[in-house]
Order: sequence, then C-alpha cells, then structure tokens
Amino acid sequence: MAAVPIAERNQDATIYVGGLDEQVSESSLWELFLQAGPVVNVHMPKDRVTMSHQGYGFVEFLEEDDADYAIKIMNMIKLYGKPTRVNKASSHQKNLDIGANIFIGNLDPEVDEKLLYDTFSAFGVILQTPKIMRDPDSGNSKGFAFINFGSFDSSDAAIEAMNGQYLCNRAITISYAFKKEAKGERHGSAAERLLATQNPLAQADRPHQLFADAPAPPTDGTMGLPGMPGGPPPGAPPMSMPPPSGPGMSVMHPPLGAFPPPGQWLLCLSV
Repeated sequence: MAAVPIAERNQDATIYVGGLDEQVSESSLWELFLQAGPVVNVHMPKDRVTMSHQGYGFVEFLEEDDADYAIKIMNMIKLYGKPTRVNKASSHQKNLDIGANIFIGNLDPEVDEKLLYDTFSAFGVILQTPKIMRDPDSGNSKGFAFINFGSFDSSDAAIEAMNGQYLCNRAITISYAFKKEAKGERHGSAAERLLATQNPLAQADRPHQLFADAPAPPTDGTMGLPGMPGGPPPGAPPMSMPPPSGPGMSVMHPPLGAFPPPGQWLLCLSV
C-alpha cells in the first residue's frame, strides 16, 4: 500500500475519499473498497510532524467501472460514525467541466485540500479534488487554490457567501479563475453560462432534487388500509374525546386493527 506517484496512477480509476475518522487506516480502507472491486493501491497523505493521516485518502481500482461502482455504493456511508464523501476526477468529469472554476487567494498555510473540500462542497458538486498550488520542492502551499464546480449556481453561491470570509485566521479572496487558453479573460462569462445550459452531461450530473410528495389523504372514507373503514366503530366515543380515566386506572390500547366493543374502552388497574 505504498504511495504511487500521481503521474503513474490511473486517474480514471482513482477515487477520493474524504471525511475520514482518525481511526481509519489504509488497511481498513482497502478492505472496505475491496467490496466494490479489485483495489490496486490505497494512499492516505500523512502529516509530516504527527504522522497521522489528514482525514482523506485515494483508492485506485483495477478498472474504471469499479471506481464508478464504488462511488455509487460507498458515498456517504459511515465509518466510525462519520459519513464519508467519495468522488472521482475522471475523463467523464472533465467532460462536465462547464467553466464554473473559482480562484481562492490569501490562503493560510494550514489550509489543505480536505478543508477546502469540506467547506466548499456545501455549495454544490465539486468535480475534482480542490487544487492547492504547492512548491514542488517543499510541498508548502503557495497561498492560492482552484475549485471546479459542476454548475454556475454553485460557484456563484460560493463566491457570494465566502469572499472576504476568514478561513484559518485569514480573510480569503474568491473570484472566477482566469482561462488558460484566453489571457486576461475569466471564467463565468455569459457565453459559458449559455453553453452550460446546453450540456446534457452537466444536467445529468446534478444532485437528485426530485422527491415524491406525500400521498394525498383518502377521499373514499377509508383510512388507507385494506378492509379498514374510516372512523371509529358505531357507538365508540369520538376520536377527539379522551378515554375515561381515574385514580389507579390506565388505558389498555387494543391491538392494531382491532377495536373495543361498541361504546366501551378497555381498562386495567395499574399495579
């Protein structure tokens, strides 16, 4: 389970697992995700001082289909009481890149990828693991990062809510990132937003937001259960009336689906 250089990983078959409890180990992650398919490598970046992991890791599968399956069945399952977040930066997600890319500046050196993911995933789907620009020799943060959202609604909300907010004792600055292919032009243009509305893959990747309404109350006089008429049986007190009670007496409710004889309540003496 030694770390494999990023350049040698099959990125399309590699998933990001975040929100991990400190008790989770590489071996436990291996055993868990082995249920989804053959695992090639597991890597959990560790703090250079404490040597404890930083709450996230990467699992590489033998096949891309296994990684996709793992995301479907493992996302938000609980490990040691904490829900995990599982996603993948793959060629499919690159096709979902609509340009909702934001730049985050003035980052504190203590801010890592996990903190950014945990903070900004509240605004919507993040297509790839947040990218903090680091010094290639020391690995230290250069103080800025990029996040790629799956929709402009998410990126707009993140900019509006988080620009100027403090993250690890520093006020961060957030804006749309500059385009690589067009110098001086930022993402988030009207043209990109128009193209995003016409991208069927981006539409399909949105979170599920359609929930069934509660069933309408029955209008045929029944309580919704087969063979059970609506309302109490003839002679029984109205449902709004409390049952008779007195000192030393308590109510014994009949079994579900059964009713007491007409005009009577089942009573028992309390011991």
